Amino acid sequence: MALQESGEMYIEAIHVLSLSSNTVRAIDVGEYLGYSKPSVSRALGVLKDEGLVKKDDNGYLKLTEAGLIIAKRIYERHTVLTKLLIDIGVDEKIATEDACRVEHYISDETFNAIKAHVAKNNK
Repeated sequence: MALQESGEMYIEAIHVLSLSSNTVRAIDVGEYLGYSKPSVSRALGVLKDEGLVKKDDNGYLKLTEAGLIIAKRIYERHTVLTKLLIDIGVDEKIATEDACRVEHYISDETFNAIKAHVAKNNK
């Protein structure tokens, strides 16, 4: 299944929010991403239909196993790319923003090479 950038961003947001709280609501995701309530609702519906997100009886969002795999992959890309950009002198805010754009389009081969380079140079 090929997930579009916006879907990846929602999944990553749920994952990041869940790292600091056991209760993630749609409104939290909207605030985190800066999106409107209708946009969040529509996107979450699509992600639920694709089996990547579920909502419990209290309305809290949880990633399914498949959703969590994607979220961890995207989040790793985000953190590694951000670190690389900061290490080469990019301002942290700009590095974070740029990493967020690049993480969705970079090939696995290129990302793995960057990841190896960052690991090797941060020993």
